[in-house]
Amino acid sequence: MDPWPFRHLVLRTPRLELRPDDDEGLLELVEEAHHGIHPPDQMPFGVGWSDTPAEDLGRTMLQHHWRVRAELTAAKWTLNFLVRFDGRVIGTQGIGAEDFAVTGEVHTGSWVGLRHQGKGIGTEMRAAVLVFAFDHLGATRARSSAWSENAKSLGVSRKLGYVDDGTQRVTRRGQASDDVRLLLTHDRFIRPAWTLEVAGSSGCLGLLTQGEPAE
Repeated sequence: MDPWPFRHLVLRTPRLELRPDDDEGLLELVEEAHHGIHPPDQMPFGVGWSDTPAEDLGRTMLQHHWRVRAELTAAKWTLNFLVRFDGRVIGTQGIGAEDFAVTGEVHTGSWVGLRHQGKGIGTEMRAAVLVFAFDHLGATRARSSAWSENAKSLGVSRKLGYVDDGTQRVTRRGQASDDVRLLLTHDRFIRPAWTLEVAGSSGCLGLLTQGEPAE
C-alpha cells in the first residue's frame, strides 16, 4: 500500500499539467506569488491571505498547504493541484469535498500568477478538475464562488456552465461585499473540446469517493 498515492496523480490538458502539491513545487508557487497575484487595490479571495507581508508570505503559504495536506481524510478532503505551464508552476487549482460519498458534491478554488492571466489558463485548469470530478470521481455537482465585481472569475464559471445560486454578504478588508455562489450540475457542464489525460489515479479514487461520513 502506497502511503501517499496522490504523488502519482497527474492531470494533463493541451497546455497544462496539474499535480497535487509537493514541497519542491510549493517553493515555485511561492516564487510565483512574489511576482504578483492580483492588483493591490483588489482582493479576489474570501480569506485575504495575499495581503500577508512579503517577508511572511512564503512561510504562511507553505504552512497552509502542509496543513491542508495533513488533514486530508476520506470524509473531508482537499487536493491542491500545482498548475504547470511550460514546466513551471504558475498557480494552483484546488478541489475538495466533505462527505463526498453521500453528497456527490465538490468545490473548487484557484489562482494564477498575474503575469499569466488573460490567456485562458484559468478556464483550462478549472475544466481539468471538473472533468476529473465528474468522469473519474462520479461527482454530480460542483460549487464555486466569486465576488460580485470579479468579472474574470464569474466569466470562467459561466463559460463552463455554472449558474448563480444566491449571494452572501460578508466582510472583506473591513468592507461589506457580496459573494456570488455558483452551482454546476453534471448535465450543465460545458465540456472542453480537448480530452483530459489522467494518470496515477487508481490508488487515490477509493479514498476520495468511498469515505465514511464525517460525524
